[in-house]
Amino acid sequence: MTMLQTIWDVFQKQVLGMAYLDDLIGRLLSVLGMNLSNRWIGSLRFFLYDTVKIVVLLCALIFIISYIQSYFPPERSKKILGRFRGIGANSVAALLGTVTPFCSCSSIPLFIGFTSAGLPLGVTFSFLISSPMVDMGSLVLLMSIFGARVAVMYVVFGLVIAIIGGTIIEKAHMQAHVENFILTAARVDIESPDLTRKDRLTYAGEQMLSTLRKVFPYIMVGVGIGALIHNWIPESWVVSLLGSDNPFGVVIATVVGIPMYADIFGTIPIAEALLAKGAQLGTVLSFMMGVTTLSIPSLVMLRKAVKPKLLALFITICTMGIIMVGYAFNALQALVM
Repeated sequence: MTMLQTIWDVFQKQVLGMAYLDDLIGRLLSVLGMNLSNRWIGSLRFFLYDTVKIVVLLCALIFIISYIQSYFPPERSKKILGRFRGIGANSVAALLGTVTPFCSCSSIPLFIGFTSAGLPLGVTFSFLISSPMVDMGSLVLLMSIFGARVAVMYVVFGLVIAIIGGTIIEKAHMQAHVENFILTAARVDIESPDLTRKDRLTYAGEQMLSTLRKVFPYIMVGVGIGALIHNWIPESWVVSLLGSDNPFGVVIATVVGIPMYADIFGTIPIAEALLAKGAQLGTVLSFMMGVTTLSIPSLVMLRKAVKPKLLALFITICTMGIIMVGYAFNALQALVM
């Protein structure tokens, strides 16, 4: 058992966390005559390390996930979801969202397609909530920083929010609050042709490059903010605002995260820096969920598809769920400590 734990720790630290890369960058900067204790050099080291780490993991993950996703085109996904009813359908939709490497804005076209195809509204909302919040890429990246236990719990809590949220929307009978152009859209259900392995590899490669082009600017911004927090923001500031002494830290983090627009890959370096400065774990995770699920651009896009009452219910469910998850994590962290 001890040997397995040692192997896992090495895998998490060296393979997922790429600790060797941080050491390599530090040595390279030293060879170039730079003082690693200098704040500017420390920021540069953090920026280079996190950028390379996230891009490498992102490319590998998106390629693998996209290859898997090639077996589940929208037409097939609609048929799979159509076989289930009730909370089972919400659960399947939430799980399906985990294998779609999309940000919140990219998930909305699929949500519209599923809704116009006649799938239950609650089912499509379970997909919409889980897709940006708990994709498989986030699981691996979270493992690289926070460890396997936290990563798995994050995904589980995210799925719970998605399932419960979709179920509430379904029980509320909100179909009348979907815009008419979606409800009256023509339903096209064409079987996708069988793809060869080469076709799937090509598709995975194209998806990887396309996703990288879309998210790279947000990765750069996120890592830049993380480097700023890590080396320039006093620890006392972060602790006073987001630490255990502030009972409203989770609420503040969630509200601050909502106006931002990024995916999980852009928010992780910020979360990493906040945690290192003394922010509580649940508070940091609430910030990440708020950014990825309730960004202003995605809400503007969603408003085109649903009416204000349904949009307000969606925002309320997600916000309350995220805040509850944050406090739950903080409570668990306090018990463990």
